[in-house]
Amino acid sequence: MRTKLMAVVVGAVLGVTGAAFAQGTPTTPAAPKAAPKAGKAAATATAGKTEVTWWGHAAFVVKTPGGAVIAIDPWFTNPKAPQGATWPEAVDAILVSHGHFDHVGEAKALAQKTQAKVFGSFELVTLMALPDAQFMGGNAGGTFQVKDATIHFVEAVHSSSYQADPKAPAQYAGAPLGFVIEIANGPTLYHAGDTGAFQSMALIAEQFKPTVALLPIGGHFTMDPAQAAVAAKLLKVKTVVPMHYGTFPALTGTPDALTAAVKKARGTTKVLPLEPGKATAL
Repeated sequence: MRTKLMAVVVGAVLGVTGAAFAQGTPTTPAAPKAAPKAGKAAATATAGKTEVTWWGHAAFVVKTPGGAVIAIDPWFTNPKAPQGATWPEAVDAILVSHGHFDHVGEAKALAQKTQAKVFGSFELVTLMALPDAQFMGGNAGGTFQVKDATIHFVEAVHSSSYQADPKAPAQYAGAPLGFVIEIANGPTLYHAGDTGAFQSMALIAEQFKPTVALLPIGGHFTMDPAQAAVAAKLLKVKTVVPMHYGTFPALTGTPDALTAAVKKARGTTKVLPLEPGKATAL
């Protein structure tokens, strides 16, 4: 079935131009260095809690009370990544929102290291040429179970292309996605991927009732703080964790600007900036 679908949906090649950081391909990552003591302490999960560690940009590692370890958009070599931190030794699932290099990041290398399954659009995961046992391509509306985490694929408003070889043209990588992660005895997280605000965020709120939203705020390629404040109201979340800001000069949004925008919109959402490399219990 996968082979037949590949023949239908894979192969649309796009001539892509523009900013290299928007559409490029990551270089082969260097071997991770030994973690400093602070990094090792952060790797120890708090019993009974869901822990979220921001790796800068849109990259996160989520650890659930039931022992699931989920990496999201694992560009672990981004400029905001914690210095000297080691990659997770064990990962159950890798979620990739779309094909741009700053979100695919080291997903394939991490999958090879940990044997984790890779979740994303069918076209993107196909282009990544993973073993069948790790292939979890799907589309918006799909639902998958990983230990005590239920992962829902939802829409995002963006673009998506992928380059396995930086010298080759970028290829169409399917529709971009966001992820809702329902955690038993824990919070329901919404990682928006790269997106602008869109009205169907209200439907995400109605269907899944997320409590914490990981939202891009940098602007230029995604929502800026004002749009993220609108998104927070549509989603009805208690907490917003800002992401996708400050990595490049074009991404000018800040958590302080988001806090001001939420206040201006008379919202009640709490803005919770995270420090790269520091695990936060939710």
